[in-house]
Amino acid sequence: MRTGSEPVTARSALRMRLWLSVWGLLWAVFGTVAFALVGRPGWAAACGVLWLVITIDMSMIARHLREGAHFQPGPDVPPYRPPERRRP
Repeated sequence: MRTGSEPVTARSALRMRLWLSVWGLLWAVFGTVAFALVGRPGWAAACGVLWLVITIDMSMIARHLREGAHFQPGPDVPPYRPPERRRP
């Protein structure tokens, strides 16, 4: 619901979030491989789980980026009133 107090030029930081996810993915892959090589299976598994979470997050970010911009009402559009509840 739009309240009318949103900034006119507000934008999502999806590209920054994507690059931060890439950075985290690189570290998670490095951590998984490094801990597996030195014989620390618990830490390797933790980094592997983090790798999975980052990969899922990156797919969500990519989906949102592919969707593109959505319609945003301009400053001349008044805020919407919440729907009134009907009592039975």
